[in-house]
Amino acid sequence: MLKSKRYLYVGFMCNQAVEKIFKAYYVKTKKEQPPYTHKLIRLAEESNLYKTMSEEQKDFIFMVTPLNVEARYPTQKKDIFESLNKKKCKEIINKTEEMIKWIKQKLEN
Repeated sequence: MLKSKRYLYVGFMCNQAVEKIFKAYYVKTKKEQPPYTHKLIRLAEESNLYKTMSEEQKDFIFMVTPLNVEARYPTQKKDIFESLNKKKCKEIINKTEEMIKWIKQKLEN
């Protein structure tokens, strides 16, 4: 997607990856189904991840949260599309990978 300049999908898929790992952490730690939401901050707070996050990680989830609108709210595509480029998408991918790695380490403990 990055190579073909499908930047909206890069952002959307990274958002989805973070959402799913947050929900996995929620299930593992709470032993119950996560709330039906796409709000990353809520998932992080309710699973007690948020208070252990660095400021950089918090900033990242604030930044990546709106990227879930790609498939759900097409009227907002234009604004989001204009905010994304190859450099920004590489940054999003890297931060997504870092977030997933961090949570996986927490899950293994």
